[in-house]
Amino acid sequence: MKDRLIAPSLLAADFGNLQRDIEMVNKSEADWFHIDIMDGVFVPNISYGMPVLEAINKHAKKVIDVHLMIVDPDRYIKEFAALGANNLSVHYEACTHLHRTLQAIKAEGMKAGVALNPHTPVQLLEDVIGDIDLVCMMSVNPGFGGQSFIENTYKKIKQLKEIIERNGASTLIEIDGGVTDKNAAQLIEAGADVLVAGSFVFKAEDPTRTIKELKDLVNK
Repeated sequence: MKDRLIAPSLLAADFGNLQRDIEMVNKSEADWFHIDIMDGVFVPNISYGMPVLEAINKHAKKVIDVHLMIVDPDRYIKEFAALGANNLSVHYEACTHLHRTLQAIKAEGMKAGVALNPHTPVQLLEDVIGDIDLVCMMSVNPGFGGQSFIENTYKKIKQLKEIIERNGASTLIEIDGGVTDKNAAQLIEAGADVLVAGSFVFKAEDPTRTIKELKDLVNK
C-alpha cells in the first residue's frame, strides 16, 4: 500500500512569517507544499504570484505542488517550471486544449495535474486520464481558504478511482478544501491519495503535531 500524503496549503500560512512557516513544514512529517496561485479573474481572489513562489522555493525542501487558479495557464508553464514547481495543476475549466497543456507541463519536467471545480463531473477526464499524474479535486469552491467541505466529494472520489483503475492509470487523487481530522480517514477510504490542509494546519495551536496526527490518521 502506497503512503498517503499530506500537503499543507501555504495560502493559510502567516504571510508576515512565511519563512518560519516554511521551515515548520520542512521539519514536519508533511510531504508536499501546496501553493495556490490565483489571478482574481478565474477565481474571485488574488493570492500571490511569481516573486513569492520564488521566495518559497529558496527555503522549501519538499515537493512544491502548484495549483493554478488562473485563466490561460499555458502562458506561464515555462515560468513555473523555472521557479521550482515540481507538480503543476491547471483547472479543467480554464483549458480549451487540455491534452496539449498536459504535454507542455510534462515537457518542462513537471508532473501534470488537473484541478476540478465542485460542479465539474470527473467523467470528463476519461479520455486523458493516462496523461494526468494528479487530479486536484476541489472539495470547496476555489478562491478562499476556510470554507466548509462539500459532502458530494466522497462520491466523486469513488467515481474517479473507478476511471483510474479501468484505464490502468497511476493518477493520484488530491483533495483540496475543508480537510480536517474529522473527514481525513473517510476521504482516504473513498480513494484519495493526497490531502491538502490549510486552515486546519496553520490555525492549529501546534501545527507540527497537527500534521503528524493527520499523517498517522491517513496511514493507519
